[in-house]
Amino acid sequence: MQHKAYNLVSSPTPRSCAVFSSPHSGAEYPESFLRASCLTPLQLRSSEDAYVDRFIGETLDAPIITARRPRAYVDLNRGPDELDPAIIKNVGGQPANPRIAAGLGVIPRVVANGRAIQLGKMSRAEATARLEDCYHPYHTALSGLIEAQRQRFGTCYLFDIHSMPRSALPGGLVNRRPDIVLGDRYGTASDQWLGDTVAAFFREAGFVVARNAPFAGGYITRHYGAPSHGVHALQIEIDRSLYMNEPRVELHHDFESIRGRISNVLTKLSGISACPQSLAAE
Repeated sequence: MQHKAYNLVSSPTPRSCAVFSSPHSGAEYPESFLRASCLTPLQLRSSEDAYVDRFIGETLDAPIITARRPRAYVDLNRGPDELDPAIIKNVGGQPANPRIAAGLGVIPRVVANGRAIQLGKMSRAEATARLEDCYHPYHTALSGLIEAQRQRFGTCYLFDIHSMPRSALPGGLVNRRPDIVLGDRYGTASDQWLGDTVAAFFREAGFVVARNAPFAGGYITRHYGAPSHGVHALQIEIDRSLYMNEPRVELHHDFESIRGRISNVLTKLSGISACPQSLAAE
């Protein structure tokens, strides 16, 4: 199914209680947005989780939802009320929020390295239109998938897939930088066993894994993760430098190898059942 805000692949009778989401891999830039921006298309793409949707594919036994509009246009991993008065007119009284202060609200003011997307402010009506056209449809579809899985299986495991810039990762002479960072909001968005199992799968595939640092999970993980109600949400961050040239946003020669390894892990996760002991390693 295609909506102007997202692509959705789902069977009427899925065999897995998992849901896969990729909210930041959208790359369809409206012409009006490109004209209004003071950045080049390549600069705008620096905030994308470029190519992450290719890791998920369409062969999993679970529903898959991926964004079509880019993060620089509307950030689906923010709360709908995270409106930035520095970029949107007639917005006031917003609570203190470090994401908004940094220009990374639901309508972003900047992309990577703090580069301003446009000069001046947009109208409140334009911001509202972006939310109505892109943000709310995505979350309506995602919440519907989660609830359908919960009703069908008694539980739902939401895997929110992202990529992270190499420069954001800690590392040193002793410890290798992580290839994968799993975020469950320090155990509040999913049960411990789920993160442990996913970490083990990635390590078996040869990746260095970290937990909750430097990324503990964003709005989607925080908002949907409710273990006591049968919804477990886990954010999965993948180091972009593993598979692409970051400055040029171009795939490099290792992409197919990395995609195969990551896709194998996601295939294992798509074999999840409502019982932790039934997570199948293939």
